[in-house]
Amino acid sequence: MSKEGLHVPREKLKRETLNKHYAITSIIEELEAVDWYRQRADDCDDPELRAILLHNAKEELEHAAMVLEWLRRNDEETHAQFEEYLFKDGSIAGHEEGARDKHGL
Repeated sequence: MSKEGLHVPREKLKRETLNKHYAITSIIEELEAVDWYRQRADDCDDPELRAILLHNAKEELEHAAMVLEWLRRNDEETHAQFEEYLFKDGSIAGHEEGARDKHGL
């Protein structure tokens, strides 16, 4: 098994698949870092250090957003799902049910 988190041998993967894998892995790592910084900030008793940790969390969110946008631009399926579900008002689960009804599922 690869240290990169690949589930099949690297040589069997298309370059496009590898690039998307790198993006997805990066998003996971960035969001994990956000979580770590926020937890540390909650536990920190020094106000200045807490502010720095929260600043770092915000920067990691920025990085995640940038990679999400790259993925949206470079993967049609991701683009379609983001277009369907992001920045919508109302119930998220209700929106999904409405989308199924709309598509006859």
